Amino acid sequence: MANKDAIRSKIVLFDLDGTIIDSTEAILESFEKAYVSFGVDVPDEEKIKSLIGLPLDVMFVKLGVDESEATAYVNAYKEHYRTIHTQKTVLLPNAKEAIVLAHGYAKLGIVTTKTSEYSRILLEHFDLMKYFDVLIGRQEVEHPKPNPEPVIKALAALDQSYGQVAYFVGDTEADMLAAEGAGIACVGVLCGYMSKEQLSECADFIKEDAFEAVKLIEKM
Repeated sequence: MANKDAIRSKIVLFDLDGTIIDSTEAILESFEKAYVSFGVDVPDEEKIKSLIGLPLDVMFVKLGVDESEATAYVNAYKEHYRTIHTQKTVLLPNAKEAIVLAHGYAKLGIVTTKTSEYSRILLEHFDLMKYFDVLIGRQEVEHPKPNPEPVIKALAALDQSYGQVAYFVGDTEADMLAAEGAGIACVGVLCGYMSKEQLSECADFIKEDAFEAVKLIEKM
């Protein structure tokens, strides 16, 4: 084990939605159910997708829900999401290959604004949880991404040593800002919810997907 840890000399943290998995169908359907349950018109799908990566309560508020009602909407969302999330979520192309490759040279973590319970279930569903040493979800932190707190917490859990290089792989501005705030390099991927033009304003590097990102990190 000691030799394996010596080889795994880097740290790679991954976002989940838009980086490893595509749960867009489950997310949009759960938003629809939440709004319908309150008799409110459902926002445009593209507007919802533009906010994916932020915490659910923040998403609802940005979509026009009053802050005092956001928790009720979140609960309605989760009530439906838990019944469909494994069936209506797929792995992004080359995601498993990316994780297997990265696991060969780095300690791995997940940093997501998704509930850690659902994140763990999904990763176990795809037989990927075994590759990760830490999972930081929404309830593990007071301040989620784009605040650096979840990234810092993941690095601490992985016992980042002085001089040990860490990287973050994600698909949104919130991922890039969290990584930057924690003082680590960020690789933006184009398989998620932001364009190359948008990512170019906040990412240190840009690659097509997680597999191309971890190949770059392996060489650095």
